[in-house]
Amino acid sequence: MPRLEAADGRATFTEDPWEHDGGGGGRTRVIGHGAVLEKGGVNFSAVWGRMSEAAARRLLMPDPGYFATGVSVVQHPVSPMVPISHMNVRYFEAGNGEAWFGGGLDLTPIYVDEAQARWFHEQIREVCDQHNPSYYPRFKQWADEYFYLPHRQETRGVGGIFFDRLTVGKDGSFEDLFAFVQAVGEVYGRTYSELMRQNRELPYGAPEKQWQAVRRGRYAEFNLAIDRGTKFGLETGGRTESILMSLPPLAAWHYDYQLIPGSAEATTQAWLRQGVSWA
Repeated sequence: MPRLEAADGRATFTEDPWEHDGGGGGRTRVIGHGAVLEKGGVNFSAVWGRMSEAAARRLLMPDPGYFATGVSVVQHPVSPMVPISHMNVRYFEAGNGEAWFGGGLDLTPIYVDEAQARWFHEQIREVCDQHNPSYYPRFKQWADEYFYLPHRQETRGVGGIFFDRLTVGKDGSFEDLFAFVQAVGEVYGRTYSELMRQNRELPYGAPEKQWQAVRRGRYAEFNLAIDRGTKFGLETGGRTESILMSLPPLAAWHYDYQLIPGSAEATTQAWLRQGVSWA
């Protein structure tokens, strides 16, 4: 959070503690009306309880009992020239004793800057390689498949990495897997703060804000229809305000929205596909 506050230069986080009905709770930290960040949050939770058998089946949980803890970060900038960003790391224990880590980070530029997208992926790849050389290619492909809107046939942005069910004992020791998710959090703060710095002063006008609203709409579609974290939180009686913190403050849906061929918006749209080799 200090990195994000420093990168914004004006706004600071406020904290809203909460409790979970089953047990545990968390802290929702939100930022808004900043020099760069229009709305953002850094959520921490540690909750436990039992979900319904039906919910456990939908969420592919091996047992209805659970303990779940994690950190979730989403930032929506004022400027359409600064990308939306997301990072999540989490740890689960099921009632049958199975335990695993999951997480990921990705970037959703309103206007794709190819050099910045490649730099972002290079930083992630370097961190992954320090822990396991197979991580980046595996988790980058997983991100391409996960951060995807099948009804639009487009990716949410330029991707990043996504991983789930890195099982303690099978995929590594608790210490090794925990060190990896800590590194994911560190590279997120470092890279996104730099992208805020590079893009915050770029000029924009009404057409760019309109395109931002359209892209924010696609972001909302993903979070409400596809995102596993949103589904888990709602299925287990999580705190609605914290779960839906990830949604943009303003978005738009235009009927049969058409792009002008050769425009900057059309160029960005062309990048929103699976399988791009960024690093």
